[in-house]
Amino acid sequence: MTDPESTHAEEERIRRVYGTRTDGARYSWLTGGQQLIVQGAERGMLGALRHAGLSTLDESTFLEIGCGSGHWLRAMVQWGARPDHVVGVDLLASRLLEAQARSARDIRLAASSGASLPFRAGSFDVVLQSTVFTSILSDDVRRAVAAEMLRVLRPNGLVLWYDFFVNNPRNRDVRRVSKAELKSLFPGCNVLIRRVTLAPPLARALAPRIWPLAAALSSIPILCTHYVGTIRRPK
Repeated sequence: MTDPESTHAEEERIRRVYGTRTDGARYSWLTGGQQLIVQGAERGMLGALRHAGLSTLDESTFLEIGCGSGHWLRAMVQWGARPDHVVGVDLLASRLLEAQARSARDIRLAASSGASLPFRAGSFDVVLQSTVFTSILSDDVRRAVAAEMLRVLRPNGLVLWYDFFVNNPRNRDVRRVSKAELKSLFPGCNVLIRRVTLAPPLARALAPRIWPLAAALSSIPILCTHYVGTIRRPK
């Protein structure tokens, strides 16, 4: 069982670090590098869902852990999910206000810890996390969040995963998730992942100037820094 005090301390660290971030321009869709990164992640997620056997999303229920300002919540609706079947949770109230202002009215939002989700067991068909686990430095909290994701999944449900597997030496507030750790976080599950996303420094340097080259390099696994894929809960 996770120690409540250590969980609280880790969540307060996350609030402190990410509640004061001011690098929005770096992640603007008006930059070629960000377009390459996000569009590649989107193709990877859709491909993972298709490979898992989904042909339509209109009857599936979705939860995103750490939804931030709601980018992927809106993407799910664009992909075919019903807004009233989409739920997002986040630690930061300010991010939830952004998500509420920008997202479809029927999308539900909640201020919640991923380590203690306010939902009944077996509530969702798909639980998405995108670069959340690498923001959690505590091994215990990572395990607690993974356990909660599995708890709220329906039998044969899917975790949709997108996160990086290499460390950023210039950012001590993040830590990679390796394939071995991923399997240990979700024991007994079928883990299907592949490498995507050209290393962001390369993407941001090349895409605005030589988009075809950046796009071609994105298909070379050794130059990629993220895993995308699905983790299927056993029946």
